[in-house]
Amino acid sequence: MAYRRLGVKSAHRKMLLRNATTSLLKNGKIETTGPRGKEIASCAEKMITLGKKGDLAARRAAMAFLTEEDIVFKLFNEIAPQYAERQGGYTRIVRLGQRRGDAADMVLVELV
Repeated sequence: MAYRRLGVKSAHRKMLLRNATTSLLKNGKIETTGPRGKEIASCAEKMITLGKKGDLAARRAAMAFLTEEDIVFKLFNEIAPQYAERQGGYTRIVRLGQRRGDAADMVLVELV
């Protein structure tokens, strides 16, 4: 499985993705760099798919990944039902240009 290392060690990368995915589901959008945005979108898509399943095993898997219990509740009761008829593509990545300090490509990841 090919994945992006994002310039950090594995434990830092895992926590970064967990926190950013939780923030995305909490706020509906998040601004970050390009490669991180693609990974965050991928994780969010998997969480919404778990939310659409709706069984106990899916809820426990979501609890194991997301960092806030109330966001899991929101995922299963508010976010996932909105995408009941949709077969994927729950997130949108919009390019914002380059960051002034280091010219990193910035993106806006948002729920559709």
